[in-house]
Amino acid sequence: MKVRTRALRKGVWFKALSRVERSIVDLTIRCVERIRSDALMKAVVGILDKLLETLEEEYLKRVERIGREIAEKICEIAWGWGNPHAWTWKYDLRFVKFLGVNATNI
Repeated sequence: MKVRTRALRKGVWFKALSRVERSIVDLTIRCVERIRSDALMKAVVGILDKLLETLEEEYLKRVERIGREIAEKICEIAWGWGNPHAWTWKYDLRFVKFLGVNATNI
């Protein structure tokens, strides 16, 4: 239920899942308290894995986009202060991700 709510809020629910997959999850949430069927369990776990992977990809894209913006500003400032190697910083993916994660987790 929590994953479904999160996917709906992030706009991933309809993009990542087909109509059948959404129906399986919705009906399982409404009709079943505990899944006993192995076939249903495999289907639901596969769908949830797909959703979680898509949510993680969306987060990483956002982190990288925000990190790149910050890295470019930092590079401009450092270059203006006379650091000749500052322009290479914005191409360092680890630095970009570091800046993005710090900015999104504030």
